Amino acid sequence: MPRWKVFFRRLVRWPRPLTQAVVLCVVTFCVVLPITCHRLLYSYYFLRFLYLDAMSEAVLEESLDRGQDALRFWQSAAVAPLSSAFSDVAMHPDLLVTVVTARRSEGRDFHYLLQVMQQLHNLLGGCGGHRCAEVLVCDVESGSQENQDAKLLEGHFRVVRRSPEERQQNRDQVNTFEREKRDYVFCLRKGWELVRPQNVVVLEDDALPRNDFFSVIQNLLSRRFALHTLYIKLYHPERLQRYWNPEPYRILEWVGLGVVGATALLLSLPYWNPRTSSFTLSAGHLLFFTIYFMAVAELLGRHYLLELRRLSPQLYAVSPATECCTPAMLFPGNASLRVAEYLDGSFCVKGNAKDMVLYELSRVVPEERSHSVEPNLITHIGAYSSVRPNPARPRLL
Repeated sequence: MPRWKVFFRRLVRWPRPLTQAVVLCVVTFCVVLPITCHRLLYSYYFLRFLYLDAMSEAVLEESLDRGQDALRFWQSAAVAPLSSAFSDVAMHPDLLVTVVTARRSEGRDFHYLLQVMQQLHNLLGGCGGHRCAEVLVCDVESGSQENQDAKLLEGHFRVVRRSPEERQQNRDQVNTFEREKRDYVFCLRKGWELVRPQNVVVLEDDALPRNDFFSVIQNLLSRRFALHTLYIKLYHPERLQRYWNPEPYRILEWVGLGVVGATALLLSLPYWNPRTSSFTLSAGHLLFFTIYFMAVAELLGRHYLLELRRLSPQLYAVSPATECCTPAMLFPGNASLRVAEYLDGSFCVKGNAKDMVLYELSRVVPEERSHSVEPNLITHIGAYSSVRPNPARPRLL
């Protein structure tokens, strides 16, 4: 007799709840999830060998088109100036957005800075009669060639650079990570010196804000925790957002999701079809479905569950800060000055870049707190780095 027939005969003899549990798991994890998730980039079921290269190329092409559109937008704006120019920065604004930029030796045709500034221009234009933020472009290019994208924006945004004397002082030979940190500190201090803002957001030039960027930031600043926060990270790489992670809060969130899902299912089952279901609200069945929903959530991908929070700014989750990375940071109050002082006191090297320095500071300095917001408020579009070696053709993972 074939083995599969023997297995099914034995399965029929098992207790009914156990049989239903086995069938449910087989159908869910071997049929439904593989069919529905094999194209989801951050799912365990993603078929990398089939889809990764094609998806990477599609994203690069989309970014290139967006960059060329942004270039045409700002070039036409140079001929016919826009009705809303942001070159005049008001003093003491509620929010200052500083965009840190440098010339890229690779990926210049993508015009990341122009993409980001076009998106900021569009978002600021939707704030009504008042400005929801002032914007500053901080050009930290120290090479012999100009940052042409920053040059193109000078008629529309305030662009700040180091003075010749400051450039001369900054020419000592340091590693990439220390130079990147010094540029960041310069932009933090320059923004504060110029306008004395109430709050500061620092974006790197490849951090594309999402459409709800300003509404979520205003909501975050209205929450009590922001008064006692050194910084709030607005981005964490999607591939690192899984539940199976050393971050303790995610484990609690994961278990809570499983318990809520299991309880809701067991309470509603009798109303669906009480004759066919053998599951009841017992400890054993609750444990099984808790583990079941936890497994479904992890294999599907936490990133996709987080996307449901975009329904409202109030639904965005705030949690303890993660280690990586700093494309988008919110500094409430005068925290940007404290961050500049902290970073100045550290020397950055590989393995101890500015994001790690800040993360360690929030752990060892008792009075300082740091947080992350989920889901991300920006899309990281920088396939080509301005400070690190790049592959011949970048990939999404």
